[in-house]
Amino acid sequence: MSREFLRRSSELAAEGKCFAVATVVRVEGSSSARPGSKAIIDDEGKLVMGWVGGGCAEGAVRRQALECIARQRPKLITLDMRDEILGVGMPCGGVMDVYIDPVLPKPELLIVGHGRIAETLAAMAHLLNFSVTVDDPSAERKGFPDADRILTDDLDLSQAEIDSQTFVVIATQHKGDHLWLQKAIEAGAAYIALIASHHRASIVLDYVVANGVPPEKLERVWAPAGLDLGAATPEEIALSVVSQMVALRRGGNGGPLKLKTAAGAEDEHSTVIRECDVPGAVPQ
Repeated sequence: MSREFLRRSSELAAEGKCFAVATVVRVEGSSSARPGSKAIIDDEGKLVMGWVGGGCAEGAVRRQALECIARQRPKLITLDMRDEILGVGMPCGGVMDVYIDPVLPKPELLIVGHGRIAETLAAMAHLLNFSVTVDDPSAERKGFPDADRILTDDLDLSQAEIDSQTFVVIATQHKGDHLWLQKAIEAGAAYIALIASHHRASIVLDYVVANGVPPEKLERVWAPAGLDLGAATPEEIALSVVSQMVALRRGGNGGPLKLKTAAGAEDEHSTVIRECDVPGAVPQ
C-alpha cells in the first residue's frame, strides 16, 4: 500500500467521509488487476484512487462498495470474468476475489440531560466508539469525562446538530423533553429515545402529535426507552438503552442467541449470525 493511498484514506476519514477500500485478494486466470491491487470508492460510487481492474470489473466493485457502505458491513465478492452473459460482462478469462471494507465515521450520540443515567450512557457509548455530545445547562464536565462535546448554553435548542445519522437520547427529567422530542423527530434522527415513565411518555407523544408531527413518524421513537431487561438502577437503565442502540444499529432483534432443537431442548453451542440493513448510514 503506497503512502499516497494511505494519505488519501486518512484525509477522507479525517473529513468524516464514508468510503470503502477494495482489495484484490485472489486472481485465477487472466485479469488486469493483481493480488494486492487496491482502490478507494466514495459514498457516491466514484473511484477516488487506485485500480482493481477495468471495464465491468470496476463497475461491479463500485456497485458492491455502495452496498457495503449502506449496510456497514464488509464483503468478499467473486467476479467471474469468463462469462460475458452470466458473469460481469467482460470475458477476460479469469476469476477475481475482491474484499470490500467500508470505512465510516463514528456514529453520533446526542444525550440531552444530565444525571446518573445520562453519565453512565455517555461512558458506555464512548466504549462502543460513539462520538458523544451532551446538551444540558446543568451538565458538568466532571460527570461526562468521555464526552466529545458538552453544550450548556443551548437555550433555543439550536446548537445541537441532528440529522439522519444521529442517535438521540432525551433524559431531561421532564424539562423540555417535549420540545427536544419534536426537534429530533423533525430532524429525522436515526434513533430517538425518551427516558420517562409510561405515563410521561404518553403525555409527550400526545403533545408532539397535537403540534403537527404525523403519528406515523412516532414509529422511530422509543418511549419509554430501552430493551426490557427488568432494569431497576440508573446503570441498568443506561445499559438497556445502549443495548437497544446497538441492536438497531447492527440489525439485531434483542432476543436470545440460543436456538431450540427440534425436540425443544436448548442448544447452548448454536448462535445466530444475521446480516441486516441499518437505517441510514452510521460508523464503526
